Amino acid sequence: MAEAGGAAARPAPRARAGHVSIIVPVHNSERWLDECLKSVWEQDFEGAMELSVFNDASVDGSAEIIEKWKIKLEDAGVPVIVGSNDSSQPRGVGFAKNQAIIQSSGAYLCFLDSDDVMMPQRVRLQYEAAIQRPNSIIGCQVRREPLDSTERYTRWINSLTEEQLLTQVFTSHGPTVIMPTWFCSREWFFHVGKFDEGGKGVPEDLLFFYKHIQKGGEVFRVNQCLLLYRYHPQAASHSILEETIWNHRVRFLEDRVLSSWTSFTIWNAGKQGKKLYRSLSSANQKKVTAFCDVDEKKITKGFYTYEASEERPKPKIPIRHFRDASPPLIICMKLDLTGGAFETNLKMLNLKEGRDYYHFN
Repeated sequence: MAEAGGAAARPAPRARAGHVSIIVPVHNSERWLDECLKSVWEQDFEGAMELSVFNDASVDGSAEIIEKWKIKLEDAGVPVIVGSNDSSQPRGVGFAKNQAIIQSSGAYLCFLDSDDVMMPQRVRLQYEAAIQRPNSIIGCQVRREPLDSTERYTRWINSLTEEQLLTQVFTSHGPTVIMPTWFCSREWFFHVGKFDEGGKGVPEDLLFFYKHIQKGGEVFRVNQCLLLYRYHPQAASHSILEETIWNHRVRFLEDRVLSSWTSFTIWNAGKQGKKLYRSLSSANQKKVTAFCDVDEKKITKGFYTYEASEERPKPKIPIRHFRDASPPLIICMKLDLTGGAFETNLKMLNLKEGRDYYHFN
């Protein structure tokens, strides 16, 4: 089994049918890596499986832990490919994932973050789902560690319906199946294109997910908890600015939804709704016929004036009660936060998600 000493990309080995590569990018992960790699060793998958690790300039004990598990896994019949960036500067998660994929050979890719832990049946169950869905990203349900961290987000991950996996792709939560649970075919991965390698501050999983959707990709979730998903301050996702994510989301919404609508209402005449309006292209701003809300003060005021506009007179957008709103709607309300009041109001209107409204909360 060849070791990749540097970061130079080499041609991808030919994929072997029915063969799964577990893709693990590593950067200073010694605190969790032992448990992570042990979960590879504990998989009950009976097909051919390999582990592909790319160590991105770690300066802790990660390399030693990888070496220890390489011996153990290969003794158990699981080949291990180890690549590394030996410079003093890490190249980032997108680069490390791409390198781990390039040096691997499986017909299927199972993504695993170095701080997470797989349940023993993960590879088996996701492989069974993936062979029937060649152009899908397959996810799964998760258990958060610590248990009480990001409760709303975890509920959202685990409870989206099959339809919502495609309709709720515009929310601030990001991909409807989270990247550490992804499983897909190698062929589909390269059809979509590799991860963005911009490094720190780039939401490489969100950008890949958007490209996947734009190319007609589907999303499927195995409805079992197959991953222990850790939350901690060192996680790479904390380095991404909220504004960066916001801008990508707005452009994606404009491309996928607003481009085919001639007019729409924004649900939320408060801060978030106005921010969305101001973020839209001028062509899409002109399509906004009204804001809607439940706040009597805002409704009584009657309209929102876009003061920053260079147009004369400045645009004035009516503010209506949500019961008087005309679909389609872009909803800028946070879900699962009002004790069910917002959800009840929405249900009252008998609208269909994905046709009459989309969430952009």
